[in-house]
Amino acid sequence: MKSGPGPSARRARTLVRLSVSSASPGFTLLELAVVIFIMGLMLTLALPYLGGFREAALKSQARRLAGRATFMFDEATGHKLVLRLIFDLDNNGYAAAQLDPYAVQPVFAPDNSMSGKPVMLPAAIRIRDVTIEGIGTVNRGVVATNFYPEGYVDATVVHLEDASGDVMTLEFSPLTGQVAIISGDVMPQGMTR
Repeated sequence: MKSGPGPSARRARTLVRLSVSSASPGFTLLELAVVIFIMGLMLTLALPYLGGFREAALKSQARRLAGRATFMFDEATGHKLVLRLIFDLDNNGYAAAQLDPYAVQPVFAPDNSMSGKPVMLPAAIRIRDVTIEGIGTVNRGVVATNFYPEGYVDATVVHLEDASGDVMTLEFSPLTGQVAIISGDVMPQGMTR
């Protein structure tokens, strides 16, 4: 004679059925609170670094412009050329031009080399103003600074500004061609706006 499952087997099956049937298809309030707390903690830790990305973009564009100016100074003195860095404040960019010394009437022509390609700044960063000794401060239109074959450049100060109002100042040294990058809105002594 065959007997059915014993009482312990029946109890185990009943417990399995109870545990399966009592599982709800949602989250408890405690589980949701823990997830929201963890997300808030992660956001609190990451938020200071998000502002750093914006500042990093401004610094990157300042270094890019400084590198271009230093390269042009070296090219002008090394190849005995007159080069011009043209700032287009209305279109938020800059480009290089070279004086053709062999032309009948020398004029500046765009530099079509790889290093002379026009640069357009990102929308969040703009050239606020350019101050050139002897010309003054320009905040609209086109203005240019020259690099001479004798080894000097027009004394120039450029202010780059991002969308939040942070400013980087670039100061071109007329005798060495070095470009100082200064955080903040600075105007060197001797230069007037």
